[in-house]
Amino acid sequence: MALAQEDLQQIRQLIEESMAARPEASNANVRYELDIRERIVRVEEELKHQRELMLQGFETSNRRFEDMNKRFEEIRTDMNKRFEQVDKRFEQMDKRFEQIDKHLTIITNRMDRFMFWSLGLTISAVIAIIKLT
Repeated sequence: MALAQEDLQQIRQLIEESMAARPEASNANVRYELDIRERIVRVEEELKHQRELMLQGFETSNRRFEDMNKRFEEIRTDMNKRFEQVDKRFEQMDKRFEQIDKHLTIITNRMDRFMFWSLGLTISAVIAIIKLT
């Protein structure tokens, strides 16, 4: 069953009248779009705020890293100074050991001479005693 042109016009007229009687139906789409746009604007603002917070966080992290690098530099220079002091102490100890080594060499030479003279005197005394007897 096909509809006649008059029937179609009458249906259109009824739809238009019912739409005109309920303007909120036609405005519903507009309101929905406005709500969506409002939400989009809020989301964009929140994302912008989050981006700003992230940038602030990155800046504070960079500052902390810079501060830590400075501290490490200070610690390294302090440790280098301490190692230099320890090296000086080792050099002083090396000098003292060299002095002790020289003294021990001198003492050893004296002991060797003393032993040689003692042996010589002992042998001379033994020979003298043997000749006298």
